[in-house]
Amino acid sequence: MNPERARLRHLPAIGALLSDDAAQELIQQHSRDLLVTALRAELAAARQAILASHDIDTVPTAIIQRAAAALFRQQQPSLRPVINATGVIIHTNLGRAPLSVAAIAAMRAAAIGYSTLEFDLQSGGRGSRLAHAAAALRDLTGAEAALVVNNNAAALVLILSALARDKEVIISRGQLVEIGGGFRIPAIMQQSGARLVEVGATNRTSLDDFADALSDRTAMLLRAHSSNFKQIGFVQQPALSDLASLAQERGMLMVDDLGSGALINTAQFGLDYEPTVQDSLAAGVDLVCFSGDKLLGGPQAGIILGRDEAVGQLQAHPLARALRVDKLTYAALLATLQHYRRGEALARIPIWQMISRPLADIAETAHRWAKASGGSVIKGESTAGGGSLPGATLPTWLLALGSADPEALKAALRRADPPVIARIAGGQVLLDPRTVLAEQERDLLQTLQRARADLAPRADSLSARSDSQL
Repeated sequence: MNPERARLRHLPAIGALLSDDAAQELIQQHSRDLLVTALRAELAAARQAILASHDIDTVPTAIIQRAAAALFRQQQPSLRPVINATGVIIHTNLGRAPLSVAAIAAMRAAAIGYSTLEFDLQSGGRGSRLAHAAAALRDLTGAEAALVVNNNAAALVLILSALARDKEVIISRGQLVEIGGGFRIPAIMQQSGARLVEVGATNRTSLDDFADALSDRTAMLLRAHSSNFKQIGFVQQPALSDLASLAQERGMLMVDDLGSGALINTAQFGLDYEPTVQDSLAAGVDLVCFSGDKLLGGPQAGIILGRDEAVGQLQAHPLARALRVDKLTYAALLATLQHYRRGEALARIPIWQMISRPLADIAETAHRWAKASGGSVIKGESTAGGGSLPGATLPTWLLALGSADPEALKAALRRADPPVIARIAGGQVLLDPRTVLAEQERDLLQTLQRARADLAPRADSLSARSDSQL
């Protein structure tokens, strides 16, 4: 009998595995059915490995341990907290802006029982969910009216569907952007039923280009934020105030898709100046829309501000109900806006804490990490990310970890609990303190120590193998 067939005959039966004490504990933790499924999968994998002449431990204890590990992985939610050590402040893949303590508390309070989502305590009758954030948004920006939908792409779809369906919308060719996930402004406009009219060149568009394209079919002029790219050199775009004046003179709408939604002057922190929501409204636009989870620092939302008549038309459109947000979003958004109203945004909103964090404080943290982990400290750059301030960076200090296999170390950090997301440059694994929350530091350092210790034997093995080949 060949050795593979002999090994197959010695694989334990399911019944024998289930009688093991360790298996009985797993049944208590999970269920008999789940454990049986996991054990069958491990036995099938063992059979394949044996037939392929691969090494695999087939003693019952090892099989049960592998099944336990598989059950543990299955029980882990796919949406998990991570430690963002990349230095990208608004990291789209990692959930964009982290929420403030007050915003999280507000969400919990709204979720734990019933709420006044659509109930007026004064009259005892039905209220409107649209009112919850509207007053704060009007106070902070000076807008006549406000509407909140589920993201900024939805805001633009609603604006175009309600106000420009079957009509023309004029936009500069230099602003036909593609945002994350392959979504493009022209595709969004087509979905809304509006007809796109491109004017100017990729790098230069003038006010006359817009004026020459106007017709009796034109519903609005649109400016779109450049999002994640920046044009430099021989470039030109008309001033927003000039576009607004042109639209007003010709009796049409001017809409500004601002994207990031900053309410604070970013230039004071050494960044490029990001046009604010207040700038757009002061320029005379009819509507401005932006994201809630970028430079505003709140939950995912699309916020529309502007003239009362235009916002009223949006509120009355059937899509407004399909795109509305829930009580948790309103709770978090209102709590975030209250930070701005109280003048405490820099101190309370995580992204603004990160942006305004003193460089000396970052250096102190990086040196503390280096002492604990055996790494070194080097200069680096943090970025805003999330389609905000394209190309702009902030100076920072980085923890640099040397490794015989940087990719393996980076992967080990990613597999930790909680996962640590880092980056590699110059053959080193780099971690930026700017984007790590204070309460995450202890977990981060423990993870670094475990990951480096786990990889040390592998590095020694590689070194020994290399020496033997000399």
